[in-house]
Amino acid sequence: MWHSRGALPNPVRLWPGLGTCPLTQLRWAVRASGRTEWPSRAAASAASGVWVPTAAHPPAGASPAPTMGLTWKERVLTALLGAAAASGLTTLILILVEATNVLLPADTKFGIVFDAGSSHTSLFVYQWPADKENNTGVVSQVLACQVEGPGISSYTSDPAQAGESLQGCLEEALALIPEAQHQETPMFLGATAGMRLLSQKNSSQARDIFVAVTRVLSQSPVDFRGAELLAGQDEGALGWITINYVLGMLYSFSGEWIRPPEGTLVGALDMGGASTQLTFVPGGPILHKNTQATLRLYGYDHSIYTHSYLCFGRDQMLNRLLAGLVQSSLAPLVRHPCYHSGYQGTLSLASLYESPCVHSTAPLDLTQNLSVEGTGNPGACVSAIRDLFDFLSCEGQEDCAFNGIYQPPVRGQFYAFSNFHYTFHFLNLTSRQPLATVNASVWEFCQRPWKLVEASSPGQDRWLRDYCASGLYILTLLLEGYGFSEDTWPSIEFRKQAGGTDIGWTLGYMLNLTNMVPAEAPAQWRAESYNVWVAGVVFMVLTLVAVLGAAAVQLLWPQD
Repeated sequence: MWHSRGALPNPVRLWPGLGTCPLTQLRWAVRASGRTEWPSRAAASAASGVWVPTAAHPPAGASPAPTMGLTWKERVLTALLGAAAASGLTTLILILVEATNVLLPADTKFGIVFDAGSSHTSLFVYQWPADKENNTGVVSQVLACQVEGPGISSYTSDPAQAGESLQGCLEEALALIPEAQHQETPMFLGATAGMRLLSQKNSSQARDIFVAVTRVLSQSPVDFRGAELLAGQDEGALGWITINYVLGMLYSFSGEWIRPPEGTLVGALDMGGASTQLTFVPGGPILHKNTQATLRLYGYDHSIYTHSYLCFGRDQMLNRLLAGLVQSSLAPLVRHPCYHSGYQGTLSLASLYESPCVHSTAPLDLTQNLSVEGTGNPGACVSAIRDLFDFLSCEGQEDCAFNGIYQPPVRGQFYAFSNFHYTFHFLNLTSRQPLATVNASVWEFCQRPWKLVEASSPGQDRWLRDYCASGLYILTLLLEGYGFSEDTWPSIEFRKQAGGTDIGWTLGYMLNLTNMVPAEAPAQWRAESYNVWVAGVVFMVLTLVAVLGAAAVQLLWPQD
């Protein structure tokens, strides 16, 4: 109801049903009615004679309603909580929407390979990332250890010692590999031509040596996968893998893994103590399938020619050469054209004829020693070496090397390693000299007197007398056997290592082994770009500040 101008009477009637009340009781009536004006303002209006409208009348019997206004504490608390919610939501959007999948760095795996050769045993430790490209691990060499003593095939009289001889290098390898990875590290032993010959001569002795070696290596904390006799063809193919891998010829990466052209692949020339291997990619089809090997590396197939000549390794060649000279000698004294003039020595006949590679008829009394005298005649030495080959079996045949063995023409670049390199390194012929220079240098070395050779090469007593024969044998094998010529000679490089890795079959073996080890899928995670990450951190900090501010307001702001 509206009041007339004039002084506000002390008893004021507000609306029907409420009755009258003194002015001092007006505050309760205003609050109960939900009136938005403060009572003192109404009183001031009345005192000035200005009449103001009262609040609308509530229904009869209605209960008093609570106030709809917010206190300053409530307003600040609401603002802080709203800011926290908005900032937190922004942070969540940045994390989920702007993130991309990334691959975490893969763990490193290790592998151990023993190369049990005819003259010595070596241990190699390799490592590769657990996530592999195109099903072949990226393998590198981290340790090479030479086992003390001869090859394991020499321990026929004491097989247990063959296994014990491996302990020193094995302990060195275990110290290098983290202990937590010992149980998951595969270890293999591959025996080559020395054990192949022993298996032919006496299979029970070879079996006893393998048992002794397996017993020792099985007790190590690593995952020993077994000792095996490596076939000659496998030895050649794995050596080819090694040389092309360390030279980066098997793969190329430019955003994706690319197969290099076949013409860039390098051939492998390997010579051990008992066998020699020739492996390369020919220019045409391989007609004899027993000389073909098909390899799958980095997702691609490679068809290569490979053949291993047993008994044509350096040591067995020297034995066969000496046995042939003994056979043709009528006197107890053997005059050796490949030994330097002035050399004199005594050799055991029994050790010479115990090799399965020596087919000459042995003298009746093998207990006697053999006296040998050097003549230093490289021409006669070459003639004696040629007698070790059967060149007549290839006469009239196309694509034939010697001993009736099929071989397509050599093609491309070649790396010659192992005893190829050791011999030419001693003769200072590893700098890619022309063939005429190499041939002249070897002949000149063979004609040096023994005393001069001894004086110029101290500490080389064990092999010193044999470098002349080895050098001439390598020239005969490469030129007359494999068919290299003066034009193709520059394509041969004599190397021991490439890219910090020893060249041999063991690295190729480990590369092939990684195809059998399941490739671990690299771990995936969510990640943002740097700018998005910075923005996310800022909004996260703002969220935290807003939440802490809201908590402080709630706890520390006094009630109104």
